Amino acid sequence: MKNVLTIAGSDCSGGAGVQADLKTMCALGVYGMSVITALTAQNTRGVFKVLEIEGAMVTAQIEAVYRDIRVDAVKIGMVSSPEIIRAVKDALERFGSATRHIVFDPVMVSKSGYALLRPEALGEVRSLAAIAAMLTPNIPEAELLSGVSIRDEGDMTRAAERIAGLGAKHILIKGGHRLGSGAAKDLLFTEGRVVRLEGPRIDTKHTHGTGCTLSSALACFLAFGYTAEDAAKAAKEYITQAITDGYPVGHGVGPVGHLNALYRKAGVRYDRYDQ
Repeated sequence: MKNVLTIAGSDCSGGAGVQADLKTMCALGVYGMSVITALTAQNTRGVFKVLEIEGAMVTAQIEAVYRDIRVDAVKIGMVSSPEIIRAVKDALERFGSATRHIVFDPVMVSKSGYALLRPEALGEVRSLAAIAAMLTPNIPEAELLSGVSIRDEGDMTRAAERIAGLGAKHILIKGGHRLGSGAAKDLLFTEGRVVRLEGPRIDTKHTHGTGCTLSSALACFLAFGYTAEDAAKAAKEYITQAITDGYPVGHGVGPVGHLNALYRKAGVRYDRYDQ
């Protein structure tokens, strides 16, 4: 079995962050481990409060894992302050040098508009990108990282090329459906090539945790030995199904269905929720 580590914030409502990562890892058949970078008070309606974990504690968690357990891949999610980012980067460079598969999802703002990255931390985010195998920004994040205003696919390519200059080997820009297409388009920039990933655009509001889930799936497939392109295609297929199986829990934007394939096998009703 492969061992995959998530370094991210905690979502007490279970739909995003570390909770989404661990559910995805369970669904895809790897052993999931977690380093908590922040506690968030959130639910399907929004994020209300964030408590950052001090850098020394983030370091201690990473060290504890690496000193005892082989790590085959790492997913990095919410790292909100310069101190936390430096702690993650320094610890992975010291203890995680054998981990080739690092997926960095540069989380900056929640769906509800709550800032999850301090403005002064953007430069540190760019430095952390240098040790990642794959970066998975959405369009607003790609614009901030690259300085390119994205209006069409050509802009996505230019943004990906600039982001690659930060040091990441592969760039997956998410959310091309915002450009007006009827399909959900993502763009993978790998080894100087552009690979377009398309899937059906699903009519649902239950998309909480989409980015966390996709990046965790990528880490799992890279741990299995997939190429970047094959991992991106497999992760796209998984997240498309998870969005299709979105769970209408709560009164706002419900989470994607991370474990619904397992629920179906167990005969559990996953397609309804009783408030």
